[in-house]
Amino acid sequence: MLKILTKDFAETQRIAQLLARLLQPNDVILLKGDLGVGKTTFTKGLARGLGINHRIKSPTFDIVNEYHQGRMPLYHLDVYRLEETGGSDLGLEEYFNGRGVSVIEWPQFILDDLPATFLLIKILRPTTVIDDSRREIDLLAVGNHYRQQQTKFINLLKKEFPTLTYSLVTDPN
Repeated sequence: MLKILTKDFAETQRIAQLLARLLQPNDVILLKGDLGVGKTTFTKGLARGLGINHRIKSPTFDIVNEYHQGRMPLYHLDVYRLEETGGSDLGLEEYFNGRGVSVIEWPQFILDDLPATFLLIKILRPTTVIDDSRREIDLLAVGNHYRQQQTKFINLLKKEFPTLTYSLVTDPN
């Protein structure tokens, strides 16, 4: 798992923009974090990195916002409202197997509907930092494709953010 500590919201978005350089059609990113922690902020950075200039907002009431401008589509899903029902009747696999990147907020509510491989990104408020705009971003690559992307991402981080605080943590399980 890769752990990154960002100093503010702008840096969080720049990290997401950098990650977007590596994204490919059918990629699935799961975003976990508390309310207001910056999941949509991160998605805005991904969109910008994909060349999407539309205003990005959380699709809480729509469940899915689609953005087709840029080098590939972005499917931004907020499945918080599916906590009780799940997503099996919504045809979510069409997004996961589509031409774009799927970014899913609150993925724990549709676990049975998710693909077997994905990039899980947890966004946390560091407990040891007083500044509320700092974030810890944990990336867990599930599947060979995402592990390869994570390795490439680390190399980009070293080049583009030489002073950024990050670490690679071995999962004990």
